[in-house]
Amino acid sequence: MTDKEKKSLHVKTGDRVVVTAGKDKGKQGNVKKSIPTEAKVIVEGLNMKTKAQKANPMLGIQGGLNKIEAPLDSSNVMIICPSCEKATRVKHEIVDGKKVRVCKKCGEKLDV
Repeated sequence: MTDKEKKSLHVKTGDRVVVTAGKDKGKQGNVKKSIPTEAKVIVEGLNMKTKAQKANPMLGIQGGLNKIEAPLDSSNVMIICPSCEKATRVKHEIVDGKKVRVCKKCGEKLDV
């Protein structure tokens, strides 16, 4: 598989996740964006990095130090099941000819 091919991730945009490794371990947030080609996700309010921004008066951009969300590796997050409220792994089942994600702990569907 080349780098440009689309890989599947166990998390999707909008999923509620908990971080399992790194400086934000134990914190929860929603997936803002998933990047399948790099196997990374951006979680709202987590893994904040400081970026220096140069001022540009013509565009109305104010300079200074801005906090931005950096990508996390998808292997460092676990989905929180909406029904049992626990961090869980994902199991795939085929229901009515469609592949759906299912909670390993309670068996509820994660895809609505």
